[in-house]
Amino acid sequence: MTTYEKLTRPQRFTDPTTWTAYGSQWHSGEQKTLSCCAVHQETHDVKTFVFQCADFSALSFEPGQFITLSPVIGGQTIARCYTLSSSPTRPFAFSITVKRVPGGVVSNWLHDHLEPGDTLRASGPAGSFTPVGHPATKLLYLSAGSGVTPLMSMTRAACDMAANLDIVFLHSARTPADIIFHDELTRMQADMPGLRVIGICEGLGAASQWRQPIGRLDLPLLSQQVPDYHEREIFTCGPQGYMEAVKALLREAAFDFRHYHQESFDIAVLNEEPLIEQAPSLDQQQMFTVTLSRSGKTFSMPGNQTVLSAAKKAGAIVPSSCSQGICGTCKTALLEGTVDMNHNGGIRQREIDKGLRLLCCSKPTSNLIIDL
Repeated sequence: MTTYEKLTRPQRFTDPTTWTAYGSQWHSGEQKTLSCCAVHQETHDVKTFVFQCADFSALSFEPGQFITLSPVIGGQTIARCYTLSSSPTRPFAFSITVKRVPGGVVSNWLHDHLEPGDTLRASGPAGSFTPVGHPATKLLYLSAGSGVTPLMSMTRAACDMAANLDIVFLHSARTPADIIFHDELTRMQADMPGLRVIGICEGLGAASQWRQPIGRLDLPLLSQQVPDYHEREIFTCGPQGYMEAVKALLREAAFDFRHYHQESFDIAVLNEEPLIEQAPSLDQQQMFTVTLSRSGKTFSMPGNQTVLSAAKKAGAIVPSSCSQGICGTCKTALLEGTVDMNHNGGIRQREIDKGLRLLCCSKPTSNLIIDL
C-alpha cells in the first residue's frame, strides 16, 4: 500500500466523548450543504475558503481531487469545480483556493460575497489527478498559477503523514508576490527533509532579493534544477498552455510518459468559461428531436453536437460545470432514446446502468426524451 492509499481507508474515531458528532463521511457524488468557516487572503487576487459540512460529516477524498460548488448568484444556481487545496488527513475542515478571474462569475462572487457563516451546496469529490495508486517515492510536482492547489493538497498530505518521500515542488508564477502558499511551502520545506521547493518567476515585480530562477520553465532550467527528473513520477497542473509546454519539453527529453500525469482540464477555463462547443453547420447533418419531459420543451439538434450544448442553445436551464465529462454536474436520466457518450470519469457504471447520462459528452443517435 502506498503512502497516499492509506488516506483513502475509512477512519473511525471511537472516543465517544470527543467524536460522537462525527459519525459519517461525505463520499463522491453526494451533495451536501457546506458552511464557510474562514477566508484567507493568499495573494492580491487569490483567496482560500475553508468549509465544513453542515452535518459535520468528514470529507473522504484523495489528494488532487475537486468538489463542485453550486452557489446561487442572481437567483440562478451556477456550478463550478474547484480543486481541494487542503489535505485529506484533516477531513472535517477542508479548503479550496480560488484566483479572481476578470469577468469570472463565480470566482468574483466568492471573493466579493462569501464570508464565514455563509452556506452553499456542493457535490462530493471527483477527479483522477491523484498520486493514489502510484507507488513512486521520488516525485516531481510542476505547477503554474492556481494549478498549485492539487499539488499543495498532495504535499500537505505527505507532510502530515511524515511520509518518507523525495518531492521536488517546482512552481511557476509571474512575480514572487504571486506565488500562492509561498510562506507555508517554505515552512514545510524546513520541516520535511524530503521536500525541495523551487520558485520560477517571469519577473521580480516589487521583490528586490529574489534568489531563485527568473524566466520560464524550459528543458535547460529543468535539467539544472532537477537533474534526476527522469527518475521521478511527474504530476503537472496549470493553464493549458503551461501543461502543453511541459509535455513538449519532456518529449524533447525522451521522458517515459508512463510516469507522467497531468490534470485533464484547464482550471481557469473550467471554472469560468464552460467549454460549450460552437453550433456546427446543419447542412447534411442527421437531425434528432429532443424532448425535455418536465418542461415540455422540444428542439431539434444534429447528431454531431452534444445534448448539453443544444439544450442550452434552446434556452433550457441545465446544471453544468466542466463540460468535459469529468465533474458529473450535468448527470441526467435518459428516459427514451440512445446517445453516444464519451466521458472522463464523471459517471459510474452503475449510474449508466440506471439510465443516467452526462449531457456534456453525449451526442444523440436517436430521438430523445430527457428528465429535465
